[in-house]
Amino acid sequence: MSTRNRYAFFRGEIVPIEKANVSIMTHALHYGTGCFAGLRAYWNEEEKQLFVFRIVDHFRRFINSTRLLLMDTANRYTVEQLVGSTLDLLRRERYLEDAYIRPLAFKSSLEIGVRLHDLDDEVAMFAIPFGRYLQNEEAARVTISSWRRVDDNAIPARGKITGSYANSALIKTDAHMKGFDEAIVLNQDGHVSEGSAENLFIIRDGVAYTPSVHENVLEGINRRTHIQLLRDELGIETVERPIDRTEVLLADEVFFCGTGVQIVSVAEIDSYTIGSGRMGPVVGRLRELFFDIVRGKVRKYREWCTPVYLTD
Repeated sequence: MSTRNRYAFFRGEIVPIEKANVSIMTHALHYGTGCFAGLRAYWNEEEKQLFVFRIVDHFRRFINSTRLLLMDTANRYTVEQLVGSTLDLLRRERYLEDAYIRPLAFKSSLEIGVRLHDLDDEVAMFAIPFGRYLQNEEAARVTISSWRRVDDNAIPARGKITGSYANSALIKTDAHMKGFDEAIVLNQDGHVSEGSAENLFIIRDGVAYTPSVHENVLEGINRRTHIQLLRDELGIETVERPIDRTEVLLADEVFFCGTGVQIVSVAEIDSYTIGSGRMGPVVGRLRELFFDIVRGKVRKYREWCTPVYLTD
């Protein structure tokens, strides 16, 4: 993937990317006292338009993450202002390809001391061209991680808190070093939580199952999207409940979803083949529908797609 970009939103304005710098004394750098969001923008070649997927939902969750860290973001930026800044940034970049947008809120005080209170905070944002998060989207090889997901009473997974992603990094690198594409993580009770940075679904006997939001998972925007699409377009209900690790091994189909990962079919978990070992019919149909929707090609879901470039 490319990292070509020229601008950033920093301290309330769009500036050249080389001017969006922070001190090595910044509190968030030392203590993980920040939070972020991840949004995707998809290029529609036929319309010559770039669409940001579910931008309002993403910034509502972003604001909630800042509240968990006692940040003043909600008092300084409305969701509408953050949406407007995102569109301004993308227009300055003039991307004619798929892109990823990374808003970041962080404790910006130049102080030593572990706390959340009595600290300043800032919001920054950049965008980069972005393709696949996992190269093997159609038939990923996955392991069940020996690392456990952080608990809500330790670091809440429903907030995209920067410090908690050390947990995800340990999980992902351990899987990669063992030759796998990704990992499935268990919570402290031994039930399935999610991937290193993705929500997880299984299909068994025509029903979809996914861990509930009380199982230390991110309250994913794409997770919510796929629950709706499975129900309304594929006629498949989703049951949210605890999932045992052996249920995943015996599933007909397994898939990851998330803004970064998009939708990835799992073909193998450790030494177990999932279904036929190829992408199953449900995930195949869901992927095709999803990629049409995010590019603004499905009129019914067009409201989820915010155009970047102004038209006559």
